[in-house]
Amino acid sequence: MVTGAGGFIGHHVLEHLLVNTDWQILATDSFRHKGKTDRIAEVLHGHPDWAARVTIITHDLAAPFTQATVDRMGEVDYVIAMASESHVDRSIADPAPFIRNNVNVALSTLEAARTLRPRTVIMIGTDEVYGPVERGGGGHPEWAAILPSNPYAASKAAQEAIAISYWRTYGVPVVLVNCMNAYAQRQDPEKFLPLLIKHISTGVTAPIHGRPGDIGSRHYIHARNIADALLFIFREMPPVKFPVADRPDRYNIAGAEPISNLDLAAEVARIIGKPLRYELIDFHSARPGHDPHYGLDMGKLTAAGWKPPVDFAESLEHTVRWTLAHEHWLED
Repeated sequence: MVTGAGGFIGHHVLEHLLVNTDWQILATDSFRHKGKTDRIAEVLHGHPDWAARVTIITHDLAAPFTQATVDRMGEVDYVIAMASESHVDRSIADPAPFIRNNVNVALSTLEAARTLRPRTVIMIGTDEVYGPVERGGGGHPEWAAILPSNPYAASKAAQEAIAISYWRTYGVPVVLVNCMNAYAQRQDPEKFLPLLIKHISTGVTAPIHGRPGDIGSRHYIHARNIADALLFIFREMPPVKFPVADRPDRYNIAGAEPISNLDLAAEVARIIGKPLRYELIDFHSARPGHDPHYGLDMGKLTAAGWKPPVDFAESLEHTVRWTLAHEHWLED
């Protein structure tokens, strides 16, 4: 079961599982937030054998699944809890409903898992739960202190805390995963890379968060790398149980070396073949609660034998060119 399967990362996970397994997949989404049936339709287009393996369940996880729905799901071996609201600016503008939604989404998923009794439940988190890192500094290791800076990050930290309690109290086989900034085709246009593509291709000035001498930076990771790491965890890393361990397994999925917002914009401009026009926007005056630099240490997953299959430079160029050829994905 993949929750949030119509979301940006969710539909790439769905496609990766269809390509690399023979599994039947329950794809759940409310299609009320940022999930789109268009994404799933494009994944399944031209693949009748894939369509036969996917059951779409339209359900808003802000409310629990009914027992009848859970019963109809049958035997579920694996759960990827992907569904969440995920935009920092919107969480800052209106925090209460944002946090309530993400807490309820986690509760609904974990309550279903109590009945379904899968082998593994991967709870997808974010690097932002740990708070910022210093510019040029190392990344947070797994189980670093949780210090969220904004309501979005706090809502994801709350999801993790709830999941840990279900792992300890009810034996739900939870694995926590923290990811960094994802990119790929069909990303929502409010995110930074599609925003850059739209602004640069149309000659509009692009907003770059930072100030002279301290431009914001991120580790970017292709969504297919995240999907591949999740499948690796399912196959190679069975979850630990309480009381054998005092906490569930946790893995960081990180991208390439950090790249500044301005350097990323310059690279996108180079790919498009148009000049970069930009305006620096100060972090804290423009986005209180916004951290300039994040970082994760991926040594644990690397030591276990996982290697990201998708190269950053090649996939960035492919994503930019694909998006320009499918401009309807840049529309709000």
